[in-house]
Amino acid sequence: MTNKPHRSVLYVPATNAKALAKAGTLACDTVIVDLEDSVAPEAKAEARDALVAHFANAPASQKETVIRVNALETGWGAADLAAAASCRPDAVLLPKVETADQLRSARAVLDEAGASDAGLWAMIETPLAIVNIKEICAAGSRSDTRLQCLVAGTNDLAKETALAGSRARLTMVEWLAPVAIHAKAFRIDILDGVYNDFRDVDGFAAECREGAERGFDGKTLIHPAQIEVANEAFSPSQKAIEDARAIVAAFDHPDNAGRGVISLKGKMLERLHLEAAQRLLVKAASM
Repeated sequence: MTNKPHRSVLYVPATNAKALAKAGTLACDTVIVDLEDSVAPEAKAEARDALVAHFANAPASQKETVIRVNALETGWGAADLAAAASCRPDAVLLPKVETADQLRSARAVLDEAGASDAGLWAMIETPLAIVNIKEICAAGSRSDTRLQCLVAGTNDLAKETALAGSRARLTMVEWLAPVAIHAKAFRIDILDGVYNDFRDVDGFAAECREGAERGFDGKTLIHPAQIEVANEAFSPSQKAIEDARAIVAAFDHPDNAGRGVISLKGKMLERLHLEAAQRLLVKAASM
């Protein structure tokens, strides 16, 4: 887990030079430069060259940048990971992670290439990944692996399971619930999958709110038009911030010094509520 917000995480194809140049100016928290799904097989080598050129020439930016490579098991993965290592991104996103060994293999390659500072992110997008989520998170949380974030690959998961129909989203989030709780248990961030119809603002906003309520830290995006909505949905509301400040102030009051339980506006509050309020304020300050 990082201290950085991941409310809005935008995929940008490595072959789209115009989008890459603009990405640093957008209000998204993170940019994922993509070598995988958004790049056709015949364009993989071109995309890899464009990736290296972009990182070599892009102006310095404070925006978190992640590179999604092709799986190591493919014919492109090894070259992708070597190129990503040379770019020194904040993290590398591994697709179709199903075992802890895949994390360890990628970590070894990055460390050997001198990119030990780069974190690992993992796509959870197959039934086997969900079945093995405890093993993946436990191994990933080790200091020598440094798995920072899980990314739900909902399109691939739907494809792998032939999931369709009006209740597909409900079924999907039921499958992803154990992924979310394992992410929380091992202090790893977790991002919801993409919403494919970027023109459907209301539907996207509703899915963002649902994702936030289900414990996701943010949402992956396919279009800049989705950034503002995601940022709002995954940020603490002004009321939540004000309530948190009031709780902290109440426990700081001399009359409540040393107390484990206090009363505030008719509600009984324990120290656990103070800790939650403090975490919320820290989160709000990072956005």
